[in-house]
Amino acid sequence: MSLAGLDLGLLAAFEAVYLERSVSQAALRLGVRQPTISAALARLRDFFADELFLRSGGAMQPTPKAVRLAPRINHVLSELRKAVDDEAPFSPDTETRVFTIVSNDYATFVLGPPIVEIMAREAPHVDLRMIAADKAEVPGLLEKGLADVAIGVFPSPPDRFVVQTLFTEHFVGVARENHPILERPITPEAFAAADHALFTTRRDASGEVDKAFLQRGLRRRISLTLPHFLALPEILARSDMVASIPSRAARFFVQSGLSVFDLPLSIPRWTLSMVWSPTTRHDPAATWLRSRILGAAQRL
Repeated sequence: MSLAGLDLGLLAAFEAVYLERSVSQAALRLGVRQPTISAALARLRDFFADELFLRSGGAMQPTPKAVRLAPRINHVLSELRKAVDDEAPFSPDTETRVFTIVSNDYATFVLGPPIVEIMAREAPHVDLRMIAADKAEVPGLLEKGLADVAIGVFPSPPDRFVVQTLFTEHFVGVARENHPILERPITPEAFAAADHALFTTRRDASGEVDKAFLQRGLRRRISLTLPHFLALPEILARSDMVASIPSRAARFFVQSGLSVFDLPLSIPRWTLSMVWSPTTRHDPAATWLRSRILGAAQRL
């Protein structure tokens, strides 16, 4: 296939529509008029012999071919941006780029607010995309330039990536106010006998707390598993369930009228880390982003 009919502006238009799922929002993202994006799409459709994007439910949904093209086009544009960034300094107060952070539910819950606060104050024109992904997807996203950093628990990250510890964390218990378990000193047996709610994205019903119970010859009943961390406070407030949550999230649960208590078990602390590709080690924009994420973590 000849590249004679393809230029950088068309690739940028493709990326913008793919990310925004909207012609008008893509135009705003690139600072051009909407007809410019529409014309670019027409040329792209002719070049690739595919519709690429179809309107569905009020959004421009990518075709299977567009989904296959997206990471490759993003990689090309990312490499070009790196080349330009090597020559141009990063000025957060005037920069208009987009940063993408892979982040799990908990990390977004505790780090999202301070990161957004820092962005609003120091880089008001920068857009932030916090996305979810399976751990197996993280290496590909970082290597292809589809994400700038990933935040999460990475006990065995690939050697080819840079890993920086943000903070160590431990679990605490949480239950509704006046819960019967809070009426007396909480023993491992009493804690095991309670009905438990478990936040998990692995679609299983086992966590670090269960390992500690087994060491004592105990088992707990997990009455509920759920994939969304933010659903826990309301569920606990309306039931006799208890849960084990990261300590830095506890203050939000207290604000919801719940009680927090120390677990009557010995559970190892764990580490929340930031991971990135070494190819961005000297990129001014990526360096700035990582420093602000680290600053947000230190504020916690």
